[in-house]
Amino acid sequence: MKQQNPFLIEGYLTPKFFCDRVQETAVLDEHIHNQRNVALIAKRRLGKSGMIHNYFYQPNVKEQFYTFYIDIYDTKNLQEFTYELGKGILNTLKSIGRKALESFLTILKSLKTGISFDINGVPEWNLSIGEMQMPDVMLDEIFMYLERADKPCIVAIDEFQVIADYPEKNIEAALRKRIQTCHNAQFIYSGSKRHMMTEMFATQSRPFYNSAVLMGLDAIEESVYHTFANHHLQENRQQIGKEAFHYLYDRFDGTTWYIQYVLNMLYADKRTDITFDNEDVDNAIQTIVQHNSFAYRSLLFLLSPKQKMVLRAIAQEGKVEGIMTQRFLHKYHLTSSVVQGASKVLLDKDMITNEEGTYYIYDYFMQLWLKGGE
Repeated sequence: MKQQNPFLIEGYLTPKFFCDRVQETAVLDEHIHNQRNVALIAKRRLGKSGMIHNYFYQPNVKEQFYTFYIDIYDTKNLQEFTYELGKGILNTLKSIGRKALESFLTILKSLKTGISFDINGVPEWNLSIGEMQMPDVMLDEIFMYLERADKPCIVAIDEFQVIADYPEKNIEAALRKRIQTCHNAQFIYSGSKRHMMTEMFATQSRPFYNSAVLMGLDAIEESVYHTFANHHLQENRQQIGKEAFHYLYDRFDGTTWYIQYVLNMLYADKRTDITFDNEDVDNAIQTIVQHNSFAYRSLLFLLSPKQKMVLRAIAQEGKVEGIMTQRFLHKYHLTSSVVQGASKVLLDKDMITNEEGTYYIYDYFMQLWLKGGE
């Protein structure tokens, strides 16, 4: 029987399928055990959430703490934030045991009508966002639970920078006040927008100033990743050559998710007793791009002609240092007003990203699809 594909592109299973981050995990553990909150900052798809899940999987962490992972990327306001936080804690406690679960349900008085029980007495979250009338009250109750839990808690909030865009006034101050008085929990604030996260935690006028240790995350070291790749490929009587892996690693700037996806495709190749080369890597990438072409066409359909022009121009360049320069504008027959308006929309839609003045398409596979003339 063919083994499970070890190159995961979604979710987390066990340390067996997780590559490296040994040093980073040790640093994170040292911070947490010394009661320091952590702001974990790295670009998306580099493996922040995987590292957090892998850290939570460690035996010493599982024994000493209750661990909660909350992804707030799609939340738009305090109500949705509170909804995700409460739902995430409830779902985690369901797998821990009845005692831990009951202590949470006892404190959440405002949520009684939003929770039902199945025939086995297991609670189900039936509350819709629209039914949450008092998110402030519920948030207070959630923090009360964290403070009273019979074990110290670690709460990881992924894409934390989105709270800066919530419409509620003083949302950062309101959350900071609750976190500051919650002595039984440590927080990991994970974020992918470096400038927003840095401003939140390093600007003196912001509520979260100096409230967490800033911790960056870089790409996994190439040789370590190559060893990991071949360890699993060899189980399938395959391997990838050093030159081909460097080609793959360099093409996606060491970004974990894209490398994993290509390795996943190579592992699924039915050939055995083979050493994959650059051509095999290119074929795998081309297949992935083709698989996603329908989604990319759908995204383009939602853009105006001018926005498409700017997106295609950035795709052709790969990375653009200064999209308002005369060279860029002249080369792609654009005006500064068109670029300014279109880039704002594309940034808001997360179709492009801006890192210290360098613009590029967030999805590397989409960039290749656009560059290919689609």
